[in-house]
Amino acid sequence: MYNDTVLDHLSNPRNIGTLVNADGEGHIGNPVDGDKITVYVKVSVDIIEDIKYKVFGCGAAIAAGSMLTELAMGKSIAEAMNITNEDVANALGGLPESKLLCSNIAATALHNAIQDYKNKKQSS
Repeated sequence: MYNDTVLDHLSNPRNIGTLVNADGEGHIGNPVDGDKITVYVKVSVDIIEDIKYKVFGCGAAIAAGSMLTELAMGKSIAEAMNITNEDVANALGGLPESKLLCSNIAATALHNAIQDYKNKKQSS
């Protein structure tokens, strides 16, 4: 059902966990299947220097969160905002049609974390 890339990210998820004192935190949930993801970012000079995620969901959601963190690490805020849910699915080598919905929240959570970072930066 899953290709080798998805299975690798599912078996060995990258950057899973939380960041203490994250500069930005983004949450999103999918009401259709119940998947939820939170993305935490640490930013230095507008570059994502660290990123972690926590997910409640199926294997595709776990793999998508893992791949998202790899795509976003070291990117500028502007570059990270251009990462789409389709980019995540493509980087995973595709997902079964029935699992695409599970992966379609990871980039949105990243965008929410970046917006939270921007809001905090403006407030300080």
